[in-house]
Amino acid sequence: MALPTRDELAQRAAADIPRGAVVNLGIGLPTKISNYLDADHHVVLHTENGMLGMGPEAVGESIDTDLVNAGKTPVTELPGASYFNHAESFAMMRGGHLDVCVLGAYQVATNGDLANWLTTSPDAIPAVGGAMDLAIGAKSVWVMMELFTKEGESKIVDSCTYPLTGLGCVSRVYTDHAIFDLSAGQLNLVEAFNGHTAASLTEIIGLPVHG
Repeated sequence: MALPTRDELAQRAAADIPRGAVVNLGIGLPTKISNYLDADHHVVLHTENGMLGMGPEAVGESIDTDLVNAGKTPVTELPGASYFNHAESFAMMRGGHLDVCVLGAYQVATNGDLANWLTTSPDAIPAVGGAMDLAIGAKSVWVMMELFTKEGESKIVDSCTYPLTGLGCVSRVYTDHAIFDLSAGQLNLVEAFNGHTAASLTEIIGLPVHG
């Protein structure tokens, strides 16, 4: 297939979320996943600003400006949704109660290290939010991002050069060129797009891709 759009990548990631999982979607690209979850899979979405049972993004007349996710995007609520304060929300994140979190990233290292809250740019604004808590608290940490920066540099690296969010925490990476699993310090190909192979991905990333 051709390189997927952001919505197509979100739909692909949504299909991998286990039935009945409790999931947190990070700010940015991962939030699109909420629009593609099958209702009969009974996935429960958690937001760090204090909601359990979030639905898809709100549009048109369904927008309630008091009902937003952690990224301030208007969202809907599903039957049985509940609300709570930040302390309870972060206790859920830190206590191992989330099955999956899907985060954006500036860099992911092949050993699973994650950097997603600050770059080394002089005008960079620190924005850690709950990312560190999610990175160590969720049972599975996935990343959803574009593979390359605007300058054409791979965001999958041998070793992160940006400040770290979590050590060895990422197990899967969804990108617009391919999906990878990270294990034993290796980059393992799950699915490639646009005719890519492990060999062609190795060439453009600059790191060995297995599979």
